[in-house]
Amino acid sequence: MSSDKKRVQFRAPHRLVDRTDALADVLGEDRTDILVTALREYLQDATHDDALTQEIAAAYYDDEITFDQLKALVGAEEAANLRVLKQQLDRDFVDEVADA
Repeated sequence: MSSDKKRVQFRAPHRLVDRTDALADVLGEDRTDILVTALREYLQDATHDDALTQEIAAAYYDDEITFDQLKALVGAEEAANLRVLKQQLDRDFVDEVADA
């Protein structure tokens, strides 16, 4: 994992934090390690969901997220494929408008 870290702060239900702390005690880790692992696994699973990947692609096509954000979410190879498709779609749109 990168040593470049960013501090974040958020509120969570007491019960969730208590469960996190209990698991950290069992595993001999700290709360942050448990939360980072859970977040990493959630993001990994979420970005392999076809419906969510389609939403991410749509956000990229609509310029709601940058290419770098796209790459961070779906990986470099998939992002490159989506960029090529976006460029193709943009060209097709321009051609359609020009033909109209």
